[in-house]
Order: sequence, then C-alpha cells, then structure tokens
Amino acid sequence: MKTALWVIGKTSFSYLDEGMALYQKRLRRYLPFQLEIIPDIKNAKNLPSAQLKLKEGQAVLSRLKDGDHLVLLDEQGQMKSSEAFARFMDQQMMQSRKRLIFLVGGAYGFDEAIYQRANAKLSLSKMTFSHQMVRLFFIEQLYRAMTILRNEPYHNS
Repeated sequence: MKTALWVIGKTSFSYLDEGMALYQKRLRRYLPFQLEIIPDIKNAKNLPSAQLKLKEGQAVLSRLKDGDHLVLLDEQGQMKSSEAFARFMDQQMMQSRKRLIFLVGGAYGFDEAIYQRANAKLSLSKMTFSHQMVRLFFIEQLYRAMTILRNEPYHNS
C-alpha cells in the first residue's frame, strides 16, 4: 500500500523542509511514502476563505481515485497516542487498498466536500498548529509508528 501526505502549497520555512526530508528518507525503509504538494490557488489572498477552501477542495478531489482511503488531519479528528497510531497504521497496511492518503488542509481548513469524501479524521493534538508545521509533526509520527511496529528503539528515546 502506498502512503502519501498531501499538503496545500509549499512550505515557507527551510527548517521545516529539512526536517521533512530527514523523516521521508527514514520512512523509505518501511513503506512507500510520498509527499505531494498541491499547488496554491492563484490569487488566494483575494478570495474569501469559503471560496478558497472550495477551490482547494476541488484540487484535492480531482487527484483522488475511487479506492483511495482519505484521512484528514483535522483538529476535530480522533486523537491517538503514538502506539495507537502505530496500531492504526498496522490495520491500514493489512487492507487491500492501493493508497492511504493523509491530507493537511490549507490555512482555513477543509471544504465540506472534503469532509464528505473523507474516510477518517485524525487530530495530532488538542493544541492548534500551523498547517505548515503539521507536515513535519505528522511525518515524524508516521516514522515513529513504523519503528513501534518493528519494535525498534527510536520510539523510546
């Protein structure tokens, strides 16, 4: 099963890119992983937030395939410990899906059409993080989940 993290727009900070690259490289030992950057919407600053979310949602929906399992990284989603997330990933890898896609929304969140299409929602914390920082946090947690499943020492350090 291919696993992907889809994000809206490029990262503005090089330190986040460096951290994401580090964990993406580590993840390759465990599963096929891809970070997909969905281009920013043109003239986004001139659009009301609802219209921007709609356009971002359309961009996401146009890339999804019928069999894709979509998990939103959403502040209203279910929170899991690192161990529980590892078990979730283990369950997902046992399924016959071709792609498991985790989605980080834009600065204003998700359009209703994305919520309707989603198979699950996951929250990383009760705290609110920027949509750019969540990228690094999630990739690190995905790597941590893989080490937990393999009983490797990283998750204890």
